[in-house]
Amino acid sequence: MKKFAYNLLFLLGGVVLLGLAACSSDDDGNGMPEVEADIVATAQATADLSSLVAALSTADELDNTDLIGILSGPGPFTVFAPSNAAFGQLFNSLDGYDSLDDFDTDAEKELLASILTYHVVAGVAAQSGDLTDGANVTTVQGETLTTSLSGGVSVVDATGIPANVSTADVLASNGVVHIIDKVLLPQAVLDALEEAAADQNIVELANATADLSALVNALIEADLVSTLEGEGPFTVFAPTNDAFATFLSVNGYTSLDDIPNEVLVQLLLNHVVAGEVASTDLSTGYISSLSTAGPDASNLSLYINTEGGVAINGVSNVSTADVSASNGIVHIVDAVIDIPTVVTFATADPTFAPLVTALTDGTTATDFPTVLSGDGPFTVFAPTDAAFQALLDSNPDWDTVTDIDEALLTSVLNHHVVSGNVRSGDLTDGIMPTTLEGDAITINLPGTGGNIADVTDGSGTSGIGIIAVDVQAGNGVVHVLNQVMIPDTSN
Repeated sequence: MKKFAYNLLFLLGGVVLLGLAACSSDDDGNGMPEVEADIVATAQATADLSSLVAALSTADELDNTDLIGILSGPGPFTVFAPSNAAFGQLFNSLDGYDSLDDFDTDAEKELLASILTYHVVAGVAAQSGDLTDGANVTTVQGETLTTSLSGGVSVVDATGIPANVSTADVLASNGVVHIIDKVLLPQAVLDALEEAAADQNIVELANATADLSALVNALIEADLVSTLEGEGPFTVFAPTNDAFATFLSVNGYTSLDDIPNEVLVQLLLNHVVAGEVASTDLSTGYISSLSTAGPDASNLSLYINTEGGVAINGVSNVSTADVSASNGIVHIVDAVIDIPTVVTFATADPTFAPLVTALTDGTTATDFPTVLSGDGPFTVFAPTDAAFQALLDSNPDWDTVTDIDEALLTSVLNHHVVSGNVRSGDLTDGIMPTTLEGDAITINLPGTGGNIADVTDGSGTSGIGIIAVDVQAGNGVVHVLNQVMIPDTSN
């Protein structure tokens, strides 16, 4: 606090501040208009500044700190005063701080004092007409604010987000107050908050975040607290309270207690990835979660789509990314990521859009989505969109998959499904699994021309490539093909 007091007294000594012009000419010889109430008294008399007054009192609980006394002194000062709503928004955005009562340690009160002094410019009482666009002004805290006159008067802090002046030029005996709609945060405070968050492990971070209380309760119920307090590192896709409420409602659960423990454990682990993966390091494709809900305790896959944000399995979107913890990183998401089926990945991955059309609109007499959402397990050899386009190009009468005769298309689709959960490690050269259609396919290892493996379909066409493997669902596994397989249509 000695350093803070020194900076404050130095700035009160008459620092010349760039970007703030002298006060207007209709004031007295002391540079201030004839107003009886000082800045503190003015704030105390303004209902919408009660949170600011309370914050000053909280900061003044520190030894050798007297912000109220200083702002009641001769000045002059320019104060950008956050409204009550601005403080409410601040508490909503800060992990572990729901009110001023949470600033209950000396370190936290020093943090609050740093925030408050960042709202004060000493040595000048600048009315809104005295401000200049794009000027950098030094605050009592020591860092600068940037004034803006674009679309109204605003000031920009270290976050880069402008605070708009909602009520300008509230005159006091020792300065001017401008009421703003956002609490200003200096870089020193942002760094301190980031460091404090990074000192918390993932469970502590979730426990300090009001909107993750349901997740904390779920971790306790599933006895996974110690897991996510471990060394890690982990990447956690953390569902909000609303996300859990929706999940419970949709699945007919009254509370977390209604979910069988083994189901809840695997559900939660499906939100956890080994390693620390920032949002900028995510790319469209598949990663594995820690859930072993796949057949034979196989780790489940997650489909990540980074087009226009980060979406997981087509059902959950990252709303707040890159919250650092001591043992990993948290991305807050807007929906619970349920245990996927093979249909989940088909519908989530746009690569399989023609396959989905074939399974639905192209074969209305067969409810493939329901069948392939069943217990299984299934091994699905899924052709890409390019593979389906090549099939359509082979027949001038086919413009879309729905143009294909439904009986033929049904047979073709069944020719891509094998019973069991056959992962790539289970494949051997020359293996001939029988498809649900009835014909066998032959798989040869290794593949040629960049293929992981080559497949010969029921019609005898060879060289069909498996180009991606082991997209693991709860009821089976998906391998990706670069060509549509055709069964033996003569039998």
